[in-house]
Amino acid sequence: MDVSPEALVSETPEPAAPTPLTEPREGVPAVLESAEDVAALARRIAGGTGPLAVDTERASGYRYSNRAYLIQLRRAGSGSALLDPTTTGTLQLLAEVINPLEWVLHSADQDLPCLAELGLRPARLYDTELAGRLANLPRVNLAAMVEHQLGLSLAKGHGAADWSTRPLPDNWLNYAALDVEVLLELRDAIDADLASQGKADWAAQEFEHIRISPPPGPKPDRWRRTSDIHNARGARQLAAVRELWLARDEVAAQIDRAPGRVLPDSAIVAAAVADPKTAAELQALKVFGGPRQKRRSGLWLDALARARALPTRELPTLKPVGGIPAPNRWSQHRPEAAHRLSTARKELAAVSEQVAIPAENLLSPKLLRELCWEGLQTTADVSAEDRTADEWTAAVQEALIAGQAREWQRALVTPALVTAFTAPVPAEPAS
Repeated sequence: MDVSPEALVSETPEPAAPTPLTEPREGVPAVLESAEDVAALARRIAGGTGPLAVDTERASGYRYSNRAYLIQLRRAGSGSALLDPTTTGTLQLLAEVINPLEWVLHSADQDLPCLAELGLRPARLYDTELAGRLANLPRVNLAAMVEHQLGLSLAKGHGAADWSTRPLPDNWLNYAALDVEVLLELRDAIDADLASQGKADWAAQEFEHIRISPPPGPKPDRWRRTSDIHNARGARQLAAVRELWLARDEVAAQIDRAPGRVLPDSAIVAAAVADPKTAAELQALKVFGGPRQKRRSGLWLDALARARALPTRELPTLKPVGGIPAPNRWSQHRPEAAHRLSTARKELAAVSEQVAIPAENLLSPKLLRELCWEGLQTTADVSAEDRTADEWTAAVQEALIAGQAREWQRALVTPALVTAFTAPVPAEPAS
């Protein structure tokens, strides 16, 4: 019997709707706040089995620091726990129990630094978000992965809240507990996918790299990231932006408040452009007329005065000095580097499709740009023109090792980079 395509489509069953996960299966645990609570929690987790699900809640956008204001933990056999590290004192007893375990986190690089500040460091790590990337899932946020892998929909909505708030609202605590409720099940599901794709060892190398990597240091000239800084004209106004930014940063650190809540970027740029000389002139500007800013008028005027008094030789350059320019300007400065980058991107895109891993996970885009811009500086005393194929391979490997590319990455991307570095640069058309 002939069946029309329309009939086949109509008979295709709809995917089952995800089951809502609105509250933890054992209820929301009470927040642990004392040293005695920590000791009891350590004993409870020690009696559990298997990996430990870990998450933290911070107050990014509200506080200057990146400290944890709530820690969520869950282990098979010991249930879930919510811990307030701002009130418990030392977590040494907890560290002695959980540091030797495998931790399961989602986007581990976001949580590990604030946990390390408390003496909490895992012996082994499993990052479900990174695992999802390596498994080539279309979406890797926690809610999307839980729905895709487990058929559950998470109640979300408070991740960007001010977690330094006390007492914490009940619905926030429910949200926090849900973040570790099925993290262990998610780990097992995505790990099975990676194993079936032959990527388990690649994932293990990535997890270990994250575990042992120190947190990134502050970027130079952070003041240049001020929003709307392009409205500041000339070096003198840029100096005013810088001095105001530095003054704001000092205040923000002292009172542990997010810099943008001390003084918005828009106000910094407006003051740099207007260059007020008196409190009345400053307070006539938007934002600066409020009570809090009036109390700090002297601070902002002093910053502007410092910028005004700087000798010309100490003014900031109009553009950052050093560093690598945007790739769209490479052809003007180093056409050979632009050709290397273009070729490398095409070659890596082919590898990405072949192994079903996003290109940015095959090789850090930053490292790729650095290698293509600078060329291969190696310890071998051989010019580029005289290198054999094996010497090119060795040179690429040496550069990748120096850039901390993992073994699995080096194996996959080296041929692509050798092609990029050895491809002849097209001759410029005759004028």
